[in-house]
Amino acid sequence: MTAKIKLNAASGGGSFSLQAPSSSANNRVMTLPDSADGTILTTTNPKAGNIIQVVSTTKTDTFSSSTNNSFVDITGLSVTITPTATSSKILVLYDIQMSGGELFFIQLVRASTAIKVGNTDSANRVECTVGGFKQEENADKVAPAAGSFLDSPSTTSATTYKLQGRIYGGSNTFVVNRTSADSNNAYTGRGASTITVMEVAG
Repeated sequence: MTAKIKLNAASGGGSFSLQAPSSSANNRVMTLPDSADGTILTTTNPKAGNIIQVVSTTKTDTFSSSTNNSFVDITGLSVTITPTATSSKILVLYDIQMSGGELFFIQLVRASTAIKVGNTDSANRVECTVGGFKQEENADKVAPAAGSFLDSPSTTSATTYKLQGRIYGGSNTFVVNRTSADSNNAYTGRGASTITVMEVAG
């Protein structure tokens, strides 16, 4: 019985082969559409805009930091993706719940470079992705934030995307996935935060 079917181009060009799986336990079926002709896409030659791979992580535990006036990594909110081509773009989706005793800020970072941040226009304004939250008036509330960004890393090396947080002023703390007070009451909740990256064919 023939294990491989090989089709040669009529003009003497390349060839195409179909080969059966090595084990009957791995039987596979390819179904062609009845309604229209089409092109089979592969991970090495996808159509621009196709999603090639997805990496995601969800943080369900809490985090806190009292480091003031500088951004710090939020543990558990980072993902690493290895693009298959330098022309690929990376779509970043994120959502986070934060609280704190003063103004706090969020920054989206690729490796060690801040991305999707505003122009400070001075040495004093905080260059950030989201910022100026304040929950001081009600320590049993959180401030949710969500967003997206289409990045062009131009690399095929492993690339890490992460969220960082920052609190304003001394003796203050920002927290993630819980309220500032974190009181054990039915009116206080604990949430989850997520960061997802998708490789988009260029």
